[in-house]
Amino acid sequence: MEINEKILKSIIEEVLQNMNSAEKPKKDVPVGPLKMRIKGIAEAGRRKDEVVIAVGPAFGVHQTRTIIKVPHESVLREVMAGVEEEGLTPRIIKVYHTSDVAFIAHHAATLSGSGIGIGIQSKGTTVIHSKDLVPLSNLELFPQAPLLDLSVYRAIGKNAAKYAKGESPNPVPTMNDQMARPKYQAIAALLHIKETEHVVPKKLSDELEITF
Repeated sequence: MEINEKILKSIIEEVLQNMNSAEKPKKDVPVGPLKMRIKGIAEAGRRKDEVVIAVGPAFGVHQTRTIIKVPHESVLREVMAGVEEEGLTPRIIKVYHTSDVAFIAHHAATLSGSGIGIGIQSKGTTVIHSKDLVPLSNLELFPQAPLLDLSVYRAIGKNAAKYAKGESPNPVPTMNDQMARPKYQAIAALLHIKETEHVVPKKLSDELEITF
């Protein structure tokens, strides 16, 4: 399937612009109705009723929408709401040392008091993980970001909370489109490159305070 040339061109231009930019992220970074305040270094939690949600290094700052233009504030709002609907507490951290969603999610799980974490790349790819699994294994993987809408993100939060409560929920149902990969492959690669530009290998993760 042919990729929309205008979309591809705009993304390439945005990537190049960010590659040439040396501006450092601010302490308080407002993105539309979303505001992320750094509270300090993310520590291992002790609360059994929490689920840690870890976002990638470009999330909400250098990128503000998923691959299908869903605003990051909407994604985060729905995932958090899903966790809260199950009676648990979401805790948000930002990961800098990797842009790999499997490792982002596993890191979230290791810092979660319940042992369950969610990792979200800026382009929208998401993983539910457990600290007891190796990084390249997981509880649930959502690799086709172009097919993830807000209802799916809320369901991801709900399922993560259910795992944290010791339940064994049915996997979140998602659509399957064999043409999504060829249609979005080039765009996905560019967005991943863009996120990887902001990886700082030895930088510790930050805990965030989120307001909408």
